[in-house]
Amino acid sequence: MKLAGREAARFFAKPDPAVTGILIYGADAMRVALKRQAIITALVGPTGEEEMRLTRIPAAQLRKDPAMLSDALKAQGFFPGARVAFVEDAGDGLTPVIKAALADWQAGDAQIVVTAGQLAARSSLRKYFETHPSAFAAGIYDEPPTRESIEADLKAAGVGQIDTAAMTDLTALARDLQPGDFKQTMEKLSLYKHGDPSPISSADIEAVSPNTIEAALDDVLHVVAELRTSDIAPLMRRLTAQGVQPVALCIGATRHFRTLHAAASDPGGVQSGLSRLRPPVFGPRRDRMSKQASNWGARRLETALAMLLDTDLELRSAGQVAPQMALVERALIRLSMMGKR
Repeated sequence: MKLAGREAARFFAKPDPAVTGILIYGADAMRVALKRQAIITALVGPTGEEEMRLTRIPAAQLRKDPAMLSDALKAQGFFPGARVAFVEDAGDGLTPVIKAALADWQAGDAQIVVTAGQLAARSSLRKYFETHPSAFAAGIYDEPPTRESIEADLKAAGVGQIDTAAMTDLTALARDLQPGDFKQTMEKLSLYKHGDPSPISSADIEAVSPNTIEAALDDVLHVVAELRTSDIAPLMRRLTAQGVQPVALCIGATRHFRTLHAAASDPGGVQSGLSRLRPPVFGPRRDRMSKQASNWGARRLETALAMLLDTDLELRSAGQVAPQMALVERALIRLSMMGKR
């Protein structure tokens, strides 16, 4: 049978132990691996492999010894509980082997989980699982995760309630991150909220977002955009001590002011402009940048970008003799003073 949409999300979250097996296929190996990991964990539990209730069978080995799969389905272990035979990287060449093994499947045998790359509609392996009365085939495609799948990921990570704004931010983040990165973010969110019963907020999403690795750089850029000139020098000393390079700081400043300019120039207004950004901006940072864009205005932001471009060219100039960090600090101070006019 063919699995898709909500039906597939529900099955991956809570697979039916009566199902003979499932084929998971798709062009993105990471997405397929994550779904395979989720379904195997749901079937045998987190200790299934340690208790030898999970048998891994690479496709290359199965081609050499076709009896491996039938033996794995029938084998009885020392530990009680469900068992899984996992065939990795299968192709149409293994269809007869898998077909023969499943033809002899009986209640109490191990369930079979098969993964494959992209399979065409005419694939014999795909057709076999799609037409099997007690097995499933699920195609995993490179498309944004649904709200239901995100909620399932939250539940699997042990995360409690989440407010509406935070769910919107998390959905945007899921669209922009690779599947593996999003899974790690969910794990970080689970640890971050451990022991905290309050609903997840946008600030929590921002705290675990991969973008937070640039928090120290963001501090000085916000200070400049908010015209807090006296705070620039102490933050610059901190960035220098952390080893931030002048060119990287100039590039970061240009990116920040270009984002503000895009928001300020949006026909739908600043909030509309920020909502279109990729990667997305979350919680308090979004509110902060909204105020910055409104205060500066598109025209002054264009002037600021021209100043940063000149600074970048000066940094990369072969004839430049002044200390590079001093050049960047002077440009940031000038920007802050310009915004006050």
